[in-house]
Parts: sequence; structure tokens; C-alpha cells
Amino acid sequence: MRTRWTVLLVLTLLLAGCTGGGSDSGPGPVTLRYQSLAWQEESVEANKELVAEWNATHPDIRVEYVQGSWDSIHDQLLTSFEGGEAPDIIHDASDDLADFAYGGYLADLTDLLPERLKADIPRRSWDTTTFGDGIYGVPFLQEPRVLIANATWLKESGVRVPTPERPWSWAEFRQITRQLSGEGRHGVAWPLKGPVSATLNLSLSAGGRLFHRGADGKVTVRFEPGDEVVPRTVHDQVGEDRSAPGSLLGSRGSDTLPGFFAGRYAMVPLGFSFRQQIVQQAPKGFDWQVLPAPAGADGLTQGVSPQTLSVAEDSPHKKEAAAFIDFLLRPPNMVRLALGDWMLPTGTTALTDPALHTTEHDWATGTALAAHLRPAPAQSVRGYPEWKDKVATPAFQEYYSGAIDLDELRHRLERDGNLVLARYQR
Repeated sequence: MRTRWTVLLVLTLLLAGCTGGGSDSGPGPVTLRYQSLAWQEESVEANKELVAEWNATHPDIRVEYVQGSWDSIHDQLLTSFEGGEAPDIIHDASDDLADFAYGGYLADLTDLLPERLKADIPRRSWDTTTFGDGIYGVPFLQEPRVLIANATWLKESGVRVPTPERPWSWAEFRQITRQLSGEGRHGVAWPLKGPVSATLNLSLSAGGRLFHRGADGKVTVRFEPGDEVVPRTVHDQVGEDRSAPGSLLGSRGSDTLPGFFAGRYAMVPLGFSFRQQIVQQAPKGFDWQVLPAPAGADGLTQGVSPQTLSVAEDSPHKKEAAAFIDFLLRPPNMVRLALGDWMLPTGTTALTDPALHTTEHDWATGTALAAHLRPAPAQSVRGYPEWKDKVATPAFQEYYSGAIDLDELRHRLERDGNLVLARYQR
């Protein structure tokens, strides 16, 4: 009898060990929830195909595709984290990760990711998801901001067409947009409904940094000469040269396309992925081309906030989640995701794929800019979302519209901005 009870006790303990604590404490089938923010048809299709391919070869680790939305991702994630309902694998952008990483909501991936993946993505890209001593996301897709131009208009005007090897300077860009304007037509249209990211990222080319970290690790805002170049260019194109319509400053990128196709503006600064909408929507025979953004003292350098994949700290299946991320970001798969989103992969191997170096749809022009992409200035700044919404966005909007001058813009960014950031650095 004693032997029988001993055997039963051992079996009970073994069963408890197999079922308790999720995948990190024993074997067994698991389900991972992967929340994707893919929205373009080709991108959604690529993601779902890769999930299906994983599930077909990993019967013990099933991935469930969950559709998310860029429009509400920050608040949605915050609610799900606090409610203990966060997905295991989280698709987001690197400039949204700082508060979640420092708040303990994301898992440190340093020891979970394979060396293959770590080595394939450049250090400058990893810097966008490194907070303190940990890595809290895998940067996998990125896009430079470029000029989408009416190729016929530029050719007929006789202006020098820039290339990644010989870009326009910011001063030359302003002069050319003046030259292209007149008779109800404008040289450029700036869609700046969200002016902060575009302004800060492009300002890196002129040496602008805005955020400065002291020896004590605290970040302060200083609006220096390099930070003035881009906003002053936009301000003067709208207010002085009349080479950019002020009516579009509050618009989204897609809002400018009808006017662009109708020949009302020669160029529109847009993300590289907007090529997909242009291919779909441009009238038959409309000739367009991709030009590099203007260069400043630091050349073609510009900031980016790559799309990222993270793992929730509360996930009981961190190792399996990291394995799925590794699968999703193998070079051929990263290329598929990049093509689906019309963006650039961060992986050095994926970037060599011939599909990303074709002249069709100017893929080669965008790929030539990859080496110039750097972490966005606000990448690791705690409190950036609040600073952007409450201080920077209204300040830049008022400056671009002519309601305040450059000195007042500087004053508000520094004074009000530092008050906000100070609350996150006590």
C-alpha cells in the first residue's frame, strides 16, 4: 500500500511540474498571441502567411494573429498591460517603447535573442530599442522621409535633380521650390498634421539634436542653431516665399495626393512607404520619382523610429515568443515584410536582396539612404509622448502658421518642455 501511494505522489508531482508556470517551467503546447499593426493589404497578407507557415511547422507552439491599429496603439497597450491582458508578441514603433520599457511592461530580450539576429541588425538600429542595459524590442522595418516629385514638372523646369550622391542642400531646396512656384502652383506641400517627428528627424541632417543628456543621465531640451534649419525652411516657404500652401500644414500625407496628381505642387515630403498609395492612386501616365530629402551639415543623416517586435514581461512563454520573432525576421522573411509594407528592412542581409535595389518604384533610391538612418532624437527620452502632445505639437503648429516667431518657439520648447521632462526624471 505504501508503495502504491508513493507512486501516486510521484506522478502527481510530475504532472504539476509539467503544467505549472507555463512554458518557462516545463514542456507542453502553448499559444502565443501576436498583435500586428500591419494595415496595408500586402503587409497583412505577408504577416498572416508567415504565421501560417510557423504554425504548420510548430504544432506545439501555435501563434494566434491579432489585428491592432496604429491609431490607438499606445493607449491600447497601456490598458492591456495594466489589465494583465497584453499580447505575448507586440508590434509597435521604437519611439513608443521608452515608457513601457522603464515601466517594466516589456521583457528584456538580451539573453533571449539568437546571435544570428543580433549580429544581422546594425548597432545604430539596436540603439533605438535599448533602454538602460536592456533590449526591449527588435527593430525590423524602417523608412526614410523622401521627396516624392512630379518628374515631368522637374524635367520641364530644368532644375538640377538631386540624387543620394548629390542631394540638394536645405538652402538649395528652398530656392528651387521658389523657382517652381507661381500661377497658383507651389513647389512643395508640407503635410504636417504631426509636425514633431518629421521636424526632429529631418533636423539631424543639419546637426540638430534638441535633446541633450547630461552627465547625471538627465535629459534637457536645447533648441540650438542646427535645430533651427528645418523649421525655419518650412516657415519661410509658407510665410515668405509662398512656395508651400499654408492650408495643408494640418493635413496628413495622403491628403496631399489629389493635389499632387492634379499638378498643384511639384513635390511632397513623405515617408518612403507612400509609394504604394501613389502606385495605386496615380492617374494613368502620371510620371513621378523619389528624391532624397535635403542634406545639411551632417549630410543625408535623418532620424527614424523603426517598427519593432517586443515581448510582454507578463508572458509565460518568453522563449517561444523570441523564437517566433527570430523566425519572422529571418532575412528572406524580413524582405517579404519590407516589400509588403513598402519599407526598408533593418537587417544587413535583407538589405542586399535584389528586390530592394530595382529602379522600379525607385526602390534603389530608398535603399541607398539606409546607411544614413539614425535613431530619432527622442528615442530614449522618458515623457516624450506627453512632451510631443502638450508642448511640441502646438508650438510647431503655431510657428509654421506664423502665429509665433522663432524666439517664442525656442522659449516654449525649452521652458515648457523641460518642465514636462523633469517630472519623468526625478
